Amino acid sequence: MEEYAKLKMEESTAMSLLEFTHLGEGEVAYIKPLHKDEAYRLFPALEEIEDDSPLYSLHAADGTPLMLTDSRAEALADAIDNDLEPLSVH
Repeated sequence: MEEYAKLKMEESTAMSLLEFTHLGEGEVAYIKPLHKDEAYRLFPALEEIEDDSPLYSLHAADGTPLMLTDSRAEALADAIDNDLEPLSVH
């Protein structure tokens, strides 16, 4: 009987896929270092990048790319300016 109660409790606290998809939405942004090949894939309108300088992208909680910059500090500032909690992804 105790195992059944425990299982029911776990089921009731489990997050649905839809809830998980929206977790952090409008609250969290991710800063990710990128290689220029990945930047071209995520930002198709991007003009040619001349050198191999570091790039950083800012993403919404659901992974949607929001901005691309060559400065981690700029990505961080943009997140904060938009009232988002910045997190780093490696």
